[in-house]
Amino acid sequence: MYIRHLAPLPGAAGELPAVVRLPDPDPDSPDRAATEKWWPPVMLHAGWIEENASSFDVFHIHFGFDAQDPRDLQEAVSALKRHGKPLVYTVHDLRNPHHESPAAHDAHLDVLIPAADELITLTAGAAAEIERRWGRLARVLPHPHVVELETMAGFARPHKANGPFRVGVHVKSLRASMEPLPVIRALLEAAREDGSMVVQVNGHCDVLQPDGARYNAELAQFLRDHSGSGELEVKIHDFLPDDELWEYLAGLDLSVLPYRFGTHSGWLEACRDLGTAVAAPDCGFYADQGPVFSYSHNEAGLDAASLKAAVLAARGAGPPNPLTAADRARQRDTIARAHAELYASLLDRIGVLQ
Repeated sequence: MYIRHLAPLPGAAGELPAVVRLPDPDPDSPDRAATEKWWPPVMLHAGWIEENASSFDVFHIHFGFDAQDPRDLQEAVSALKRHGKPLVYTVHDLRNPHHESPAAHDAHLDVLIPAADELITLTAGAAAEIERRWGRLARVLPHPHVVELETMAGFARPHKANGPFRVGVHVKSLRASMEPLPVIRALLEAAREDGSMVVQVNGHCDVLQPDGARYNAELAQFLRDHSGSGELEVKIHDFLPDDELWEYLAGLDLSVLPYRFGTHSGWLEACRDLGTAVAAPDCGFYADQGPVFSYSHNEAGLDAASLKAAVLAARGAGPPNPLTAADRARQRDTIARAHAELYASLLDRIGVLQ
C-alpha cells in the first residue's frame, strides 16, 4: 500500500518524468509477478540483478531484506554498482519491530545506508539518527495516506457525541516490539478511575486462542478474566479486510500503540486518515509523524502514570481535526513529485537522462 501511494493520482502527474515500478517477481517463478507469495523478494538477489539489469534504471529498496544474510545483501549492492544502477533506500525502520535484538537489522543497515546513492526517511528525528550513526544525510518525505482517499472522504464525519470514551489496543500477532499487557493494565486502571471509559482489545486468533500458532497464554487469560466487567471488551478475529479494519479504527476515540521500541507506524497514519486520536510511546519517532499523545514506554518498561495522563489529555482535547482527503491528495502529489524528481536527478547524474 505504501508503494502504491507513492505514485501520483490519475491526472496529477503533470510534467513529471514517468515512473514505472516493476511488479515483484514470484519466488517460485521469477518471470511472473508475485501475488500472495512474495517472500523473500527475488529482486534482492545478485543473480536477479545480473540477469535483469537492462529492465530497470533505478533500484529502490523499502522492505523485504529481513531474511537475507548481510553478505548476500552486499552481493546485491555490488551487482548494482557493477551495472551502474543507482540505489535508493527508504529507511522505514531503524529498529526492526519483529526482532528482539537490533543486531541483525543493524547489520543490514550497515550494508544499505553507506551504499545507497540517495537515502529517504519519514521523519526529521529518523534523519538525525541516520546522520549521527552513519554520517549520511537522508531526505525527509512523510508517510503518504494509508486509507484510500474515497474511503477517507466517507469517514469524514464527527465522532460520536454520546457514549463512553472508547480506547483501543490492537495486539494483532504480537510483534517483538509489542508489550501490550502492562499497557492494558494501566488503561483498565484509568477506566476504573474515570467511570465512563471503555477499553477495547482486538487481537488475532493465533495469539489469543489456545490452538493458535503463537498463543500467548498469559495475555489470553488476563483478557478472559477481565472481559466480563464491562470496562474491557475483547474481540478476537483473524486479519480484518480493509473495510472492516477502517470501520473498527474509526469507532475508537483513541488508539494506543503498545510498542516498547520501533521507528515509524503505518497504523498511526491510518488513524490520522480516519480522525482517530493516537497515544504513542516516546521510543521511536512517532511524534514526528503527526500529532499524538505521547507516553513513556521503552525496553526498560512502561511509565503507567504517563500513559494515564496521555489518555486524559486525549479525552480532554476532544476529537482531533482529521486530515481531509484533499489534504492527503495534495501531500501524495508532493511525495510522488519528490520521488520522480529524485529518480530523474540520479539518472541525469550518471548520464542516462540528457
